[in-house]
Amino acid sequence: MSKGPIAIIAGAGQLPIQLLDHLERTGQEVRVLAFRGFAEAELQRRAHATVDLLDLKTIMTTLEGWRPQAVSLVGAVRRPGFSALLSAYSLLRNMHEVREVITRGDDQVLRGAVMLLEERGHRVVGAHELAPDLVASRSLSGSRSPNADDREAITVGLDLLKSLSAFDIGQGAVVARRHVLAIEGPEGTDRMIRRVMKMRQTWFGLRRREEGGVLIKAAKRGQDLRVDMPTIGPRTITEAARAGLSGIAVGAGSTFVLEQEKTLHTADRLGLFLVAVDLPWMENSLG
Repeated sequence: MSKGPIAIIAGAGQLPIQLLDHLERTGQEVRVLAFRGFAEAELQRRAHATVDLLDLKTIMTTLEGWRPQAVSLVGAVRRPGFSALLSAYSLLRNMHEVREVITRGDDQVLRGAVMLLEERGHRVVGAHELAPDLVASRSLSGSRSPNADDREAITVGLDLLKSLSAFDIGQGAVVARRHVLAIEGPEGTDRMIRRVMKMRQTWFGLRRREEGGVLIKAAKRGQDLRVDMPTIGPRTITEAARAGLSGIAVGAGSTFVLEQEKTLHTADRLGLFLVAVDLPWMENSLG
C-alpha cells in the first residue's frame, strides 16, 4: 500500500472537520481538497487546496500531485444541473456513458465520481473506514427508551425506507405509530423535520397538542457507504425536539453520529430517546 497521505475531498457540514480532527489526532498525514462554496469556513482555512465542484481537471491534477494512499469523499454538496454535470464529466469520459450516469439519480452520480477516481488509480474509502468511532454502534442509547408506539413507528419507518431504496429518495422519514408524516427529499433531514413542525403549528405559531413520532435515519439498500452515509448530530436532536418528536432511531453501523457525547446529552436534556437499530439489508455492505 502507498505511504502517501489520506486525501479528503470535502463538502459541507461538520463531518469533514471531525474526520480531519480524528486523522490528525492519530498521526495520519492528511491533505484536504475543499469545495469552494460548500466546505465550512473553518475547513477552508485548514485546507491544502480549494476547488470548484465541477473543476474535475484541477481535482485530478491536485490528487496526482499528492499521490494519496486513499481518497475519501466527505460532506454534502448540492447536485448541479444536468447540463453542467454533462459538460464537466464529458471532459474525462465518453459523452454517452456520462448521460447514462447522471440521468439515474444522485446515487449514480456519486458512483460516477468514485468510478472516475478509481479509473485513475485512486483507492476510494469511506469516512467510516477511517474513523469508525464516528459511527453509531449497536449499543448507542441515551437515558430514554422508545415506548410501544415508538417501536411500531420504527418498524414502519424501516419498512418504508427499505421499499423506497429503489427510487433513490432520501435516507430519512418521520413516522407516528403507522402514520407517515414526512419522507426526506433533496432538502435534507433538518428541513424535513421543520415541515413536520409547521404541520403541528396553529395559526398563531403555537404547537398543537398532538405530538410524538420518530425520525428514522437509515442507509438505502445497496447504498455505497463510501460516499453517502446518513448523518445526525446535536442540531438534528434540537430540530426533532422543536417538532415534538419522541426520539430518533438510526441504522447501527451505517450512520454517522457527530459529536456523539454532545448528541446523547442533548437528547437526554430535551427528553428524546436516541437508539441504533439493525438494518438487515445492510449486512453485506458493512462487511
